[in-house]
Amino acid sequence: MMFKSDFQFQRCVDRYKGYFRVRRLTCNEHFLIMNFAQLTARESLRDIESSLTSFSSKIYLSGLRTAIAKSTLAEANEIRNWRIYADYARS
Repeated sequence: MMFKSDFQFQRCVDRYKGYFRVRRLTCNEHFLIMNFAQLTARESLRDIESSLTSFSSKIYLSGLRTAIAKSTLAEANEIRNWRIYADYARS
């Protein structure tokens, strides 16, 4: 994992109840996917999904279990508190 500290990240997740009402996508996976999207200048959920699918043979090495559907990513973006990642960035 590429996090500064797993403990710091987990504290941020626990502080904002990051796993409340989330079924499929962990906070770590969500963070990795959004970092990938930012670093590769992806513009939409469909663009993120298609690029992750095209790299499906290499996804496991990056820390993701499988390619993520855009509906799963949209649900996580909608439900999960953005302050988890803002606090982690400040720590």
